[in-house]
Parts: sequence; structure tokens; C-alpha cells
Amino acid sequence: MDPIRPLSDRCAGVQFRTRLQQVGCGVLLVACLAGSPWAADQAGRSGPVPGPNDRQITLAVKSYLEREHFLRHPIDDEIAARWFDTFLEALDPQKVYFLQADVDAFAAKKTLLDDLVRRGDVSFAYEVYDRFLQRVDERLPWVEQLLDTTLDFNRTESIETDPDETHWAQSPDEAKDKWRKRIKYDLLVQEMEKTPETEAKTKLKRRYRSFAKRMHQTNADELLEIYLVSLTSSLDPHTSFMSPGTLENFEISMRLQLDGIGASLKSEDGYTTVAELVPGGAADKDGRLKKKDRIVGVGQGREGEVVDVVDMNLNDVVKLIRGERGSVVRLKVIPVGQTVPQVYDIVRAKIELQDSAARGEVIEQGQKPDGSPWRIGVINLPSFYMDMEAARQGQADYKSSTRDCRRLIGEFRQQQVDCIALDLRNNGGGSLPESISLTGLFIDTGPVVQIKDADQRVQQYDDLEPGVAWDGPLVVLVNKFSASASEIVAGAIQDYRRGLVIGDEATHGKGTVQSLLDLGRQLFQRLPNAPSLGAIKITMQQFYRPGGLSTQLEGVKSDVELPSITNHLPVGESDLDNALPFDQVESASFTPTGRVNDAMLTMLRERSAKRVAADEEFQELATDIARYEKRKNEKSISLLKADFTKQWNEGKAAEKEEEEKQEQDAGPRRPVVTRDFYFDEAMSITADYLAALAGAIPGLAQSDPQAAARQSQSVQ
Repeated sequence: MDPIRPLSDRCAGVQFRTRLQQVGCGVLLVACLAGSPWAADQAGRSGPVPGPNDRQITLAVKSYLEREHFLRHPIDDEIAARWFDTFLEALDPQKVYFLQADVDAFAAKKTLLDDLVRRGDVSFAYEVYDRFLQRVDERLPWVEQLLDTTLDFNRTESIETDPDETHWAQSPDEAKDKWRKRIKYDLLVQEMEKTPETEAKTKLKRRYRSFAKRMHQTNADELLEIYLVSLTSSLDPHTSFMSPGTLENFEISMRLQLDGIGASLKSEDGYTTVAELVPGGAADKDGRLKKKDRIVGVGQGREGEVVDVVDMNLNDVVKLIRGERGSVVRLKVIPVGQTVPQVYDIVRAKIELQDSAARGEVIEQGQKPDGSPWRIGVINLPSFYMDMEAARQGQADYKSSTRDCRRLIGEFRQQQVDCIALDLRNNGGGSLPESISLTGLFIDTGPVVQIKDADQRVQQYDDLEPGVAWDGPLVVLVNKFSASASEIVAGAIQDYRRGLVIGDEATHGKGTVQSLLDLGRQLFQRLPNAPSLGAIKITMQQFYRPGGLSTQLEGVKSDVELPSITNHLPVGESDLDNALPFDQVESASFTPTGRVNDAMLTMLRERSAKRVAADEEFQELATDIARYEKRKNEKSISLLKADFTKQWNEGKAAEKEEEEKQEQDAGPRRPVVTRDFYFDEAMSITADYLAALAGAIPGLAQSDPQAAARQSQSVQ
């Protein structure tokens, strides 16, 4: 919702997020003083050196893509062309580093990438990256000079913000002019944020230098990941290669635990900054480390040398801080608001990522016929997690989203709730088996999802456990960020007419199934300790709802839609490159419950629409949406100070509020329930639904058995 859209939301290098790590480099501008120590330090420095396993990993990835991917598409000239474009975009998305001559020279090998990959040859990646570093270093003096120059902010000109509308510079002079505009943009942003001019220039110089240094720190694993992800995403947006470090973070996110201090970190202008502390973690219990503190050094043990981590790649900082539970890590920290560093010794411990686990809370809403309030048990489920390693080992108490939800349902029963609301907003998915077993908590035995493989064979996956954990009224909350496993659950609940789906117009629209293949285990199956070579997450199947519709591209449409800014964001499956098409299969045989009928939905929509139309906060939201739609269609930003200021002020308050809300809802201390106007309206709809089921709204009681039988016949 930024009123002045950022120039880039990606950076050169691999960018990913986990609960304990954030890798982000901000804008793609890098600055350096000609003749400075930094420039001297870079003299003669080359890019990353090819890794010993590059060829073996590349051959394995190519083989699995052609044999196992849902499309069975050969790696040919068509894929090579996509791969080429995606790789250059990953390095230089705003087209400010390479010259058109560079791209033309690279293009001579565009149709050869498929031939090279058959030999496991990734030399093209190193060739391009070396030129990228060369251009980064060449641009640094320009940026430094621009920051030391008086720029004209009363000149009528603009900067392009749509990468599809931009082009690589034809000459160094054109490239310099691009950078002049970008520096003007950055300085205007700093001025809007009330940063004094001298401080702003110092801050920007440091940011650009830090980014350049991190680009030179890119290692073979990271470059290979960028290169191979560019290949895999040329088939579909969800097939990817994970380097060993990325695989480790993925496994942590699934088992919800690790050994460390329990701090979420991010890179900010060259500093490793504390974003959040995990409640109950080692750092939280120690009490000294605070949010926004800057970590400038890390030492091992109580006597180990403290290594300077300023400008260090965040991945490497995280590796230094993580370690065996019971061991000591020493952090050199500049506390927020201070300038003198302090050293904290913290004992590492087992960190349970409870913020990523299912949590519950009982709220009261509306009024029953007897005058008492309806009691609604809300389950906030951020992902479908399962400790796969513990499950493989046969451990009885492995971590599971279904088990946690079953426990919460038991607690809700004791508290005599009238309804359960399963909140899947922002839930991007996770384990397929977990989505099936979790749906089984609410329906009796029957089909939950159908899956089609590359040979067009369709297999039905049922909930096989008789009975349900909760047979009362059910509501599912979704938004455009609800994806994959979330859509399996929401789609099954809707097809069975088991409960209401409330939220954005539709969910994300990801209807594909990925399998994770650990390359070390696949290639060295006979070795007890296979080497860590990373993994390929590969799209092998497509899933369908019990009624036969795919969620691919179209998602699950809400029974009752609420206005929201996320409805309008370009974050759905249909906004991704190379997304698979929508299709459908025959319906499975199942019997709808009849808990929801068409007359009931009409009533709920009408009552909600009246409340929304009269609500001041929804009216303000409508204004924000209109502004966003106007900005979204603009391809450039004015650099005339008066115009820039007006555009910034028009949307800044709403943008800041939305950012704070997103940060609160995603952080380790996020509440189970945020009682904002959106959630309150969802609960008002729930109260209306409960009243209809209770017969308190004439003509809208429980669906009659004959209607349920008719619906059953239609889906056999």
C-alpha cells in the first residue's frame, strides 16, 4: 500500500524468509567513493569460485525436471529462453546495472543453455555474475558523486517503476541519467520520512556500499541457487532448487524448532538488526537483547574472538549465531538509540517457534435467542506443519498442525463454544497429508482432495478416520494469501457445505502439489550420512476439490466476500509467470451435510453488505482501495518535489497503518485474534449464521433433508 511504490521488491541474490531469518537488500542502488578504502579493497577481486558439486547438482536437477515434473516438458530452446530472461531479471530487475551491449553479448548463448545443462555446465552463470559485479563497481563512483551534488527537485521529470516498461541503457551516459533519477527518488523518500539531508546522504551511501559488499560475498551455493531457480521457475512458479542453507531453513519452518537464541534478524543498511524476539526463547529470557538492536560482532564461547559482522551476508551471520543448545554465543550489540556497543553472552537453547503453531482464543459476539452472547472458538493457523524427520523416525509425539488443532478443539468443547472459526488468512500452505487429516477433524470419512499426476491418472484421497472432532457450526476465514493446503481445506469444507467460507473474493489459486527431493539422499541412498547437496521442490501433481474443480488460478471463492486491499494486490497465482492452467476432473462421490444453503447465503450477504455500507472504517477502506487502484495503473513516479509530496501524503497514513498491522500479525508476538473492523464483520456474519441455524431468523433454519439429498445426487 506504499503511496510511492518501491523501485524494487527484489534484490540480486537469493531472497527468502523464515521465522528466524529475513534476507532483504532494499533498493538496488550501490554507492562507493572513488579511491576509497572500499574501492581499493575490491581491486582485483573476482566473483564466486565454482563449487565442487555444481556439475553433479545441476545434472540431477535437470534429470528430475524432465522425468518427474507434472508437465514432462524437456529442457529445450523454449525453456532456455525463459531461463535466460529469468536469470537476468533476478540479478538486475530494474535494468540499472547491465548495458544493452552486455545483454546482447549474453544472448549469444541464450539458446545454448539447454545444451550446456545436459553437461552440467553452469559456466554461463559465473560469466554473467562476473559482469554484474563489474558493472556494480563501475556504478559506485557515479552514485557517490550524485549524492555529493545539488540535484534539481523542481525539474519536471519522472522515473519508471514498471520493470516491463523499462529497458537497459544503450550507453554509459544513459545509464548515468537513470542513476541520477534513482538518487533523486531515494532522497525524496528520505525527506518524506523526515530524515535530515546530511544524515540521509550518509545513510544512503552506507546502504549502497553495504549492498555492493554483500554482492561480492555471494558464494557458489548462492549463485547456483539463483541460476537453477531461474531454470526451475521456467516450468512453473512453484518448482525450485534449494541450496543446503535454504533447505535447512525450510526444515526448521516445518518442525517449528531449532537450536539458537530465538531472534528474528534482518539486514538493514549493512547492519544485522533484531526484528523480533521469540517469546520464551534464550534471548527473550536473558532480557538484554531488544528489538531494533544492531548486532555488529559474534563470538563463540565465553572467550572466543568476536568476528566483525558489519556488512556481512545475513546467511553467514545466522550461521555464526546458531549453534548447539547449551553452548555460549557472544554478541557485540549496539543497543537501539545508543552508539557504544555492549557484549552479551547468551546460552543457546532449543527454540520452539510457537508463533507458527496453531493457537486458539474464545471470543463473544452477537446475541443468542436467550439473550446471552454467542461463544466462538477461533483457531489461528499460520501454516500446515509437520516434523517430517520425526515422523519418518516413527516418533509418537512429532509436531503436527492437526494434533495441535485437535487439542484446541478439545479445549473449546470444555469452554462450551457455539462455533469454531478456522482462520487461514495468510496461511500459505505446507504439508498435504496435514491438510487432509485436518479437514477430517470436521467431516466424517469421505474424499477431501483428488490428485492428478503427469500421466493424467486421478487418485482420490479420503479422510479415513470415522467420526469428527467438531460437529458443530464452522466458519473458515481466508484471503488472497491463503494458498495450497489452505485451499484444499477451504474447498472441501465448501463442497461438503460443512461451513461458511468468509473473506476475500477468492484465495490465492495455487492448485499444484510439490514433492521435496533431498538430492544428497537421492544420489547417495546407500550412505548412512549422505552429503548435503540441497533439494529440489518439484511440481509433480495437480489437486482438485471433491466436486472436481481445480483451485489452480481461480482459488476458492468466498461464500460471503468482504472488501479488502488484498483483493486488489497482484499477489495471486494468476499474477505469476508460467503458472499452470485451470482445469477440472469428474466429481468424487460424497454427501454434502446441508449445513449451508443458497437462501442462507443470500441472507448473509445482504445483511453483511448493509453493515459494510454503513461502517465508517469500511468507507475509508473503499477510499484507500480507489487510491491504490489509481496508483497501481501508473507506470511512473513524478520526481517534481511538489507532486511527489502530494502523492506521498495522500496514501502515507493508510500505508503506515497497513504495514504496522502486517508486521504485528506476522511477528512472533502476534495476537491470536486482532479485533479490527474486518474481523468484527466476519464475526457478525458468523453470528447471523448461528442465528439462522438456530431458527432465530424465520425461514432460514437448518437445510431440510430433502435438499441435502438432492445435492448429494448431483455430486455422485
